[in-house]
Amino acid sequence: MFAGELIADGILPVQTSDSIQMVLDRMVEFRVRHLPIVNEDQFLGLIAESDILPEMDIKTSVGALALSLVNPYVREDQHIYDVIRLFYEQQLTVVPVLDVKKNYLGIIPINAMNAYFAVITSVAQPGGIIILEIDNKNNSLAHMAQIVESDNAQVLSSYVRTFPDSTRIEVTLKVNKQDIANIIATFLRYEYNVKATFNYSENSDNSMDRYASLMNYLNL
Repeated sequence: MFAGELIADGILPVQTSDSIQMVLDRMVEFRVRHLPIVNEDQFLGLIAESDILPEMDIKTSVGALALSLVNPYVREDQHIYDVIRLFYEQQLTVVPVLDVKKNYLGIIPINAMNAYFAVITSVAQPGGIIILEIDNKNNSLAHMAQIVESDNAQVLSSYVRTFPDSTRIEVTLKVNKQDIANIIATFLRYEYNVKATFNYSENSDNSMDRYASLMNYLNL
């Protein structure tokens, strides 16, 4: 997905002639701590709540303030991961989106980003979550997907977490099946370290009883 596809309607930018009071009121209304400053289609910068608070005169115009953020925007054709990175690195509540000519198009608010992240990680869909801890050289998503599919299930989403100064990584799999006992057993048979599991039914078809029996067998 491209950044331009997540532009939200309803949150209007401010202009250099607008007062600090008006900007603060708009921030409160939309529950954000940042707003874009735009004159016509020209993006001038992103004003942060912290830029306003030191100023005592609420009638002061926004144009008189110094902005603390530098180039906090993305182009409409940039990948959504660039948007996530900017939210994270600069702790933003909105990200401005510009076209290729750097004209202002709109903003992506943090709640729209959260909603999209929920979609790409399939959190709204029922299923189980499996967290594996493996060595980086053994990181084969194809093999993990094959194990999941061997139990007539599919991987809905996956992501990797790395650790500083370590060759170990953590792989999280969201699968479209709540009874994941057989999948877990297969991962263990292939000597994967199953670090944690979530969201599966413990009472479905006595699967956990079968899983416990299998683990007892494997530990013999």
